[in-house]
Amino acid sequence: MGNMMEPLAVDLLVIGFGKGGKTLAATMGRRGKRVVMVEASDQMYGGTCINVGCVPTKALVHRADTRRPDDGEEAWYSQAIGAVTDLTTLLRGKNFEMLDNIDTVTVVTGKASFVDSKTVEVSAGTDRLTISADTVIINTGSVPVIPDIPGLRFSRYAATSTDMLQTSQLPKRLAVLGGGYLGLEFAAMYRRFGSEVTVLEAQPKFIGREDDDVAEAALGILRDQGITLLAGSRVTEIRDGASGATIHYEQDGHAHTLETDTILVATGRSPATAGLNLDAANIRVTDLGAVEVDEHLRTSQPHVFAIGDVNGGPQFTYISLDDNRVVADQLIGHGKRSTADRLAVPHTVFITPPLSTVGLTETQAREQGHRVKIASKPIAQIAAMPRARIMEDTRGMMKFIIDADTDLLLGAALLSIDSQELINLVALAMRHQVTASELRDTIYNHPSSTEALNEVLANTA
Repeated sequence: MGNMMEPLAVDLLVIGFGKGGKTLAATMGRRGKRVVMVEASDQMYGGTCINVGCVPTKALVHRADTRRPDDGEEAWYSQAIGAVTDLTTLLRGKNFEMLDNIDTVTVVTGKASFVDSKTVEVSAGTDRLTISADTVIINTGSVPVIPDIPGLRFSRYAATSTDMLQTSQLPKRLAVLGGGYLGLEFAAMYRRFGSEVTVLEAQPKFIGREDDDVAEAALGILRDQGITLLAGSRVTEIRDGASGATIHYEQDGHAHTLETDTILVATGRSPATAGLNLDAANIRVTDLGAVEVDEHLRTSQPHVFAIGDVNGGPQFTYISLDDNRVVADQLIGHGKRSTADRLAVPHTVFITPPLSTVGLTETQAREQGHRVKIASKPIAQIAAMPRARIMEDTRGMMKFIIDADTDLLLGAALLSIDSQELINLVALAMRHQVTASELRDTIYNHPSSTEALNEVLANTA
């Protein structure tokens, strides 16, 4: 990197090689702008999603689902970790090439720290590089939260999801702290690999944001797989032993213990701002530690934007990608796009089968005063969805919440094979005000999961 006296002057500086940042860097670079992308680790080119997030976890879910009863548990898991590592290495290289092949874009590996609002110092070992930029994008993502539980932080048996993806040894007993998206996905995956899995959730209910019928259908599938789900369990202490840890927790006013080999800490992620020296740039943060932004993702410094997890918005890769669109519209477009434009954003929990949701739940719709119709059916009873039988998975259900006065969809919860694809169609219909009747009476190809809409939407109550 070398030591330089004069700052390197560029048009755009992006701090963090995540989805939104790399897309914006490529867009501006192809327009001939001088762009520097700073990434703290050469193991994170491409960001969290491809390296330690969506891609490797979903690839492991797939490999867990394809394990046959006579496949050795530890050997299958070790092979799966190796294959997923190969995949992420490939994608990391392709992401680097995507920017490195653009003449005006330079990738710099090192840690960035603001000197002032337009100047950043990048350090790698003893090397220092100072960069001044007309526009700065903070895209540093988020980091796992380690709760303040006695004995947890320094336990030899505690691991984050990133740690789990980097070890080829399958835990015999896995305890998951936190029953959110990440916790349930890892619980289901490791159970399929052969671990004994217990999930401890402090809230009184698992999947508490969904209607009870949807949550129970999903939890029933997890229980049927042999996963122990402990809701309303407050972990009070972790004690390390010679070959494992003892988790002390309270549930229903009673003290309990749980012996485990590995503790997956899945209690959420917080914006990664440590070391950025935001104070030097007079960039404000929220009470929760996120970089404060307006609806156009500008920080308190108008030429500095924050995109992705670091701005405290929804922690999804596709939100980071949309953040990129909002900022690009500010820099090279009409400046009209904003985060307020986001309607009917879908979400998926990649258990097997996946649970995908969009819009309002039935409970929320009724609380907001809508007169609703409900179209709901178990997958096993949908005659018009032979794909579920072809794929040998008829578990789950579909539920649509419909405004009785307008026939517009207010929300949906799809617990089924292919739901991660179906939910995008439903979200698009909601955004463009396609009625439930039109979705019900549309021609879908066969055999597909989509054709279930013909039947499910014909059964309203």
